[in-house]
Amino acid sequence: MARLPRLTVPGYPHHVIQRGNNRQAIFASDDDRRALLALWAEYAEKFQVAVHAYVLMSNHFHLLVTPSTESGLPLMMQAVGRRYVRHFNDAHGRSGTLWEGRYRSTLIETERYLLACMVYIDLNPVRAGMVAAPADYPWSSHAHHIGLRHDGLITPHALVWALGNTPFAREAAYAELVQGGLSAADQQALTDATLKGWALGSADFLGDLKRRTDRRAEPLKPGRPVVTRHAS
Repeated sequence: MARLPRLTVPGYPHHVIQRGNNRQAIFASDDDRRALLALWAEYAEKFQVAVHAYVLMSNHFHLLVTPSTESGLPLMMQAVGRRYVRHFNDAHGRSGTLWEGRYRSTLIETERYLLACMVYIDLNPVRAGMVAAPADYPWSSHAHHIGLRHDGLITPHALVWALGNTPFAREAAYAELVQGGLSAADQQALTDATLKGWALGSADFLGDLKRRTDRRAEPLKPGRPVVTRHAS
């Protein structure tokens, strides 16, 4: 069966995952990490994609973004992917592919899942046993959101601004959200939706997406379709 095209709708937040081929490392040095961040900054601006959160893991990365156009996110990911592979191969004397096929992504319902997705992203290094707390990990946007450093790549989402009337209040409120963690159900839902490419949200949210795009936003219900027979 042919794969469905990615579901990309401007104005909605998208959770993106890109993995290394055969789960190989996609970074061999901090220079590699800085190179990828610089490429994101360059092409996010060029293709009008707002970056809300990210984390660089050893063999994959996560992004939370809102594209302004239908083509912005695919064009950004394609340009960054190609240039980063060229950088990585040149820097480390290798050739060939680096990525595990195409990136995975999903639309998420803003009010229900945007902040949960940010927490999910920030907690990745903790779940992987790399650090004890998100603030201990230098290669994510977490430090920006809790006021430890400024990250020019980040465009705060309106929901983050709504967390408080001052920067300190917003940072404290977000730190408290992350400290509270994520339910197992939300964690599984965010992972499954992104890897399978289905939108994540309420029935009303999915219904609205159906009116905005020809591409299916959720899997078909199991079982054979019901055929209504009319009396002759």
